[in-house]
Amino acid sequence: MRASLALSRMLLACAVLAGCAKNVDARVAGSDDAAIDALSLRLEELRTRDAGNDATCADRCALGRSTCELAEELCALVERHPDRTDLPPRCAQAQEQCAGARNACARCGP
Repeated sequence: MRASLALSRMLLACAVLAGCAKNVDARVAGSDDAAIDALSLRLEELRTRDAGNDATCADRCALGRSTCELAEELCALVERHPDRTDLPPRCAQAQEQCAGARNACARCGP
């Protein structure tokens, strides 16, 4: 009888522990790294497209807006990791690209 009571308590304890909600942080540095890499690649694609001289002013301004939006996203991800010294230069580079794209838009205006 004692064995079955002990077994019952053990099963109850296992059921309770297994059923408890676990508070787990869903953010993983690896996923932020992947997102930063993806944004960097998209910025590189925009930089390559911007190098063409056949773009209209509307194209250049749209490209500038897209570039700055991506730069903001990238920098927001970088800010989530203040302990990482390798990430701030990537944000700075993205901000410089944004500024350059905005200047290209402004230069080609009327």
